[in-house]
Amino acid sequence: MEVSIRRLHFFSLITLLSFPRHLHASPEYSRPPPRPIIFTSHTRSESDPQQVHISLVGVDHVRVSWITSHKHTKSTVEYGKSPGTYEASATGDHTSYHYFFYSSGEIHHVVIGPLEPSTTYYYRCGGSGPESSFRTPPSDLPIEFVIAGDLGQTEWTASTLSHVGARDYDVFLLPGDLSYADTHQQLWDSFGRLVEPYASRRPWMVTEGNHEIETFPIVYPHGFRAYNARWRMPYEQSGSESNLYYSFNVAGAHILMLGSYTDFDADSDQYKWLEADLAKVNRTTTPWIFALLHAPWYNSNEAHQGEGESMRKAMEELLYKARVDAVFAGHVHAYERFTRVFDNTADPCGPVYITVGDGGNREGLALKFEKQKPSISVYREASFGHGRLRVYNQTHAHWSWHRNNDSDSFEADRVWLQNIYASTTSCTEPTPQSQRDEL
Repeated sequence: MEVSIRRLHFFSLITLLSFPRHLHASPEYSRPPPRPIIFTSHTRSESDPQQVHISLVGVDHVRVSWITSHKHTKSTVEYGKSPGTYEASATGDHTSYHYFFYSSGEIHHVVIGPLEPSTTYYYRCGGSGPESSFRTPPSDLPIEFVIAGDLGQTEWTASTLSHVGARDYDVFLLPGDLSYADTHQQLWDSFGRLVEPYASRRPWMVTEGNHEIETFPIVYPHGFRAYNARWRMPYEQSGSESNLYYSFNVAGAHILMLGSYTDFDADSDQYKWLEADLAKVNRTTTPWIFALLHAPWYNSNEAHQGEGESMRKAMEELLYKARVDAVFAGHVHAYERFTRVFDNTADPCGPVYITVGDGGNREGLALKFEKQKPSISVYREASFGHGRLRVYNQTHAHWSWHRNNDSDSFEADRVWLQNIYASTTSCTEPTPQSQRDEL
């Protein structure tokens, strides 16, 4: 799809005027300069769907979300397995919201299904407009995830999405900071139009970041007004009471989408939900567990140092005892991969921690790492890019991080992950402190 864009002039002052280079970079790579913010215009009629994106609901349903300027467009989706032939239809609901002088369009959400796995469906929203298509994920392994945080809507974002779309995948996972609207609600619309060519074709599963909060004293004290209205996730299906944290199963993986910006201490609803959710996971049928959150628990970058520490202290032991395989975070605008860790110590039974807050945001890269690299940090680099997690079978998965170049992406880091629960009998019980100290 051809996306019409123009520069968003009133945000041009935000773009960095000077951009240090070569700091903590791979020696063979010279970073191109930063790229400006872009604004994606609305070029369709008032009744035509725009900002179309899909998300998973249960194992065989998909939620289709879109926006219309026209207030009376029906919240219906027609769909089928052949172009132009719609064998089924479903009706959902719609909402809208106000933020000071801004009024959103009509935000439609329709759940369709049951759907067959690994199947292409053609669909039309609201009975008009262009036909779209998506492919459902497989019901079993292998499966491939794309993971990228802190997207925003700069020319780096467009580059990242172009690299993502150049290779096939099944599900897009986003650990927070979507539009960088920061109360400028028109940027939510621009972001939805920018990502539509990708988010309408593969499920996008997201969790919130700090740029989604958008509180304003007295008037909007609770935050997440736009995020919750536009990006509805399947939290009810996992027993969560909040769109800010939830879980879902796909193929042989259980995915935890945790909320860094809602309560997480031991008395909180999120903590109690997470404890109950992990207790239900059957590792025989669902061997892999991955977690996503925004503020990283492990970080050797000077940016946002320690901001995830209170959440780590509250929840890390839950993930460790459940033998979570990997934890992905955003927030820090750089890439960093840690070894398996528990309580700041290398531990063969802990998760691998990976920061991928480098999708393309307007604030630039976090270029300054701590001079003394921690022993648990394996690879770190301040570059824009995206990650790919391909889970091959019950025991092995492959992670790769693809740095953005001007035109092509480059696989700068890669590692094979072994499922610690399925393949290591010593990890069926928590590792004693004495054994961890010997690593």
